[in-house]
Amino acid sequence: MNSADNNQNTQPQNQTDAVSTELKDAMEQFEPSNEQKTIPSDINLSTYEQRIAELEGQVKEAKEAHARANAEAYNARNRMEQETEKTKKFALEKFAKDLLETVDNLERAIESSQSDNDPVLEGVKLTHKSLLTVLERYGVKVVDPQGETFNADLHEAVGIDPEASANQVGQVLQKGYTLNERLLRPAMVRVGS
Repeated sequence: MNSADNNQNTQPQNQTDAVSTELKDAMEQFEPSNEQKTIPSDINLSTYEQRIAELEGQVKEAKEAHARANAEAYNARNRMEQETEKTKKFALEKFAKDLLETVDNLERAIESSQSDNDPVLEGVKLTHKSLLTVLERYGVKVVDPQGETFNADLHEAVGIDPEASANQVGQVLQKGYTLNERLLRPAMVRVGS
């Protein structure tokens, strides 16, 4: 071999040695010294372990409290939404109940009329129909149980109808009404015995 080849072979070896030395120096900086390697005898490991257990318990309690708070907030939001929906749904209850008296009066006027050709009667019928249409649009429905089986949830028995069969609604004295399927006013009826 000539001296140039020999020179090339020694150069990488010198570089490797230099890197190794730098690496050793760097590692010695991060390794604890002999003084640092020994744990002082006055430190009690069980105290640290106990403190770690306490802190882990506190973290667990905090997570559980956070989960409970989230659940409570979710439930409160759902309750508020349900209450709002219920309030919207039945806000018209008092107003609709007051309008039922007007519907009854219009029905009495139609029943008491003597002539079917009276233009005033025609106007009363149209007004009655229009009012019922508006009430129905807002969830108010008529309960007219003529000939049906008596239902105490929707009907109020105020007498006996001798012509009706047992437990059947005979005469309807006053129609009932529901608002969004909740009883607004029961139908007053006479029931067969």
